[in-house]
Amino acid sequence: MKKVMLIFGTRPEAIKMCPLVLELKRRPEFETVVCVTGQHREMLDQILQCFQVTPQYDLSIMRDKQTLFDVTVNILEKLRAILETEKPDVALVHGDTSTAFVTALACFYMRIPVGHVEAGLRTYNLYSPFPEEFNRQAVDLIARFYFAPTELSRQNLLREGKPAERIHVTGNTVIDALDTTVKSDYTHPEIEWARGSRLILLTAHRRENLGEPMRDMFSAIRRVVDETPDIKVLYPMHKNPAVREMARACFGGQERIHMIEPLDVLDFHNLMAHAYLIMTDSGGIQEEAPALGKPVLVMRDTTERPEGVVAGTLKLVGTDENTIYTAVRELLGDPAAYHEMEHAANPYGDGHASRYIADILAREL
Repeated sequence: MKKVMLIFGTRPEAIKMCPLVLELKRRPEFETVVCVTGQHREMLDQILQCFQVTPQYDLSIMRDKQTLFDVTVNILEKLRAILETEKPDVALVHGDTSTAFVTALACFYMRIPVGHVEAGLRTYNLYSPFPEEFNRQAVDLIARFYFAPTELSRQNLLREGKPAERIHVTGNTVIDALDTTVKSDYTHPEIEWARGSRLILLTAHRRENLGEPMRDMFSAIRRVVDETPDIKVLYPMHKNPAVREMARACFGGQERIHMIEPLDVLDFHNLMAHAYLIMTDSGGIQEEAPALGKPVLVMRDTTERPEGVVAGTLKLVGTDENTIYTAVRELLGDPAAYHEMEHAANPYGDGHASRYIADILAREL
């Protein structure tokens, strides 16, 4: 029996790793150990509860106003003893978080093989997104197994000189998660509130967008709502106080914009399925929304998920107020443009990525 340890700490990681946890636990050839860092706290716990995943270890590193220095030092200090005790045959990390980078670094120091789920995503600008682009490139310097979600991700890794036999195109595990979470009979008070209107689901939190970029983003959305009577916006606000302060300043007094607390994954995925349009500066939503046939406007200057742009499911609109405003109005006012994005092919897999990853580990280990 081989011991597989999965280490993650944020809400997006948990959404994408929990289906893999459940798949590995179904297989008698693996001993599956879960460690969470708690880089996010409440939002992480919501996902664990939804998927009924109970970690064996919880580092609980989250502190008020924590910095990248705090996250890095705390994970390194607390993870060492766990790795020394468990001695896993492979440690699986996900994506581009500080948890993924620091875990990979700790495993490198201890010569523990690392499997990188969602390997090979790139913008090739180390400061966009920050610090995620550095994190994912650094993890891929260390990894033994590369689980690339798409062929483009595989090509990125090959160009960087990663061994072809270690790269496996699996699709993205977030599509697996949607199969569990999206329900045809789902109801929610916010769906009832939006009934009869076109619902825009908004997420915005990225570190490099804090300040004026976020003010521009929110101002563009406010203009669209003020001018378009059949539009309503639902914004599950990030916990960051700076984000919340900006949202309240820009959106306050507009009754067709609801600012609510973060949603658990079940609610969020189902509200996404009921939305007309998604606006986001997030990463994972760029994969989730196309799987549900929802056009996405990405409020960032770069994306590590260009497959969606090429396929036509995503449009990169940056953070300039007028550019965002124009893009939203075009999509709302041009049924042909909307239809084209709505029906573009999803490039992120068939919903069986967790099974493919488990099969590869069974074979390779």
